[in-house]
Amino acid sequence: MPSHRRLRSLVTTASIGALALGALAAAPPASAAPSAPTVHTHGPGDVLFQKQPLRVATYNLSLNRGAAGQLVTDLSTPDNAQAKTVAEVIQRANADVILLNEFDYVAGGHVVDLFRDNYLEVAQNGAAPVDYPYAFVAPSNTGIPSGFDLNNDGTVGGGDDAFGFGLFEGQYGMVVLSKHPIQTDKVRTFQNFLWKDMPGALLPDDPATPAPNDWFTPEELSVIRLSSKSHWDVPITVGKHTVHVLASHPTPPTFDGPEDRNGRRNHDEIRFWRDYISPVTSRYIVDDAGKRGGLRLVDSFVIVGDQNADPLDGDSVDAAIDQLLGHWRIQDPRPASAGASEAAALQGGANATHEGDPKYDTADFADTAPGNLRADYVLPSLALRVAASGVFWPVQADPLSRLTGVFPFPSSDHRLVWVDVRVPRVGL
Repeated sequence: MPSHRRLRSLVTTASIGALALGALAAAPPASAAPSAPTVHTHGPGDVLFQKQPLRVATYNLSLNRGAAGQLVTDLSTPDNAQAKTVAEVIQRANADVILLNEFDYVAGGHVVDLFRDNYLEVAQNGAAPVDYPYAFVAPSNTGIPSGFDLNNDGTVGGGDDAFGFGLFEGQYGMVVLSKHPIQTDKVRTFQNFLWKDMPGALLPDDPATPAPNDWFTPEELSVIRLSSKSHWDVPITVGKHTVHVLASHPTPPTFDGPEDRNGRRNHDEIRFWRDYISPVTSRYIVDDAGKRGGLRLVDSFVIVGDQNADPLDGDSVDAAIDQLLGHWRIQDPRPASAGASEAAALQGGANATHEGDPKYDTADFADTAPGNLRADYVLPSLALRVAASGVFWPVQADPLSRLTGVFPFPSSDHRLVWVDVRVPRVGL
């Protein structure tokens, strides 16, 4: 346990049940960054940007559990093997801001404190501890009963009939950790936004009827939420500038039938951010506090999360992720790793038939199907200057490959993805 204790402040937004945790503590020395990053060079305009790059990362660390309260139990001691492994990955990446996907939500934020106190702030196998004084967590739609038979199997109840798939409320939740202050009074969440309220939504269709887009009844559409977990706009103060961290975790485009309800939802969850950063298009969006609209053209942002969509391979709706990769306000640093290329070659199977370059893969999925994919993204706006990027996926000869193996405990089937950006000096 660390010798210091944080001075924490708890902020609650009553309308959404969101909470933010702040602290006053110095960050520890930086640990080693992942090797062989993609480095981007720029010209004389660099004087307009802050000297120290901001490292932004996303990591689906699979710290979800099969029962409510189990994650609290597992993180209450410093001895959980999986938590130690993913904590070491985070320490070695040493991001300034990181989104954690598949971290069970527990009201009050206590479980986030346990992870920081017992794992991130404790050296793991020689990696320097990392201190995130600021955190944001909020409720997730996963496991919240809808009261309807959303999968049309003739029964009501269970994870598939929840607003977002989950065996209990909050399973597969999210956390944003930051070394920089979070503007807690300006955080926006979109947990309750209804799918039907997105113009032109790809609502699923029952192929057994002639009517279009009728998988859900009108009564079901009146309650079904777009976000399988939530969408968050978390503004962070970096020097005199604000960077909006746009965090989400769209549903996997699988585990459904010919109606493709999960594939279509995945597409529209990704589309949400495309519309949110487009000032005219975003007018239909309303947050959980009732505020309408999205970002301004002058706002800096980074879209982060496990989007569950590959540009060329896998089961997502065609061009789902292209909605972001092709947007004029977004730049794609295309983080890569030698470990991903090696894994695809060694594992074979579906990987051998993929169209995409395996060096961009971020997830080690089943080799039969869908194979390894690019699923996790850090996408900065054009207002930020990309300095470097990478995926934490060491080759097998690297001693750190133990952090992505399956013995004695798998860390996650996803890899941490990071991008270094230079932030403007001026404040907005």
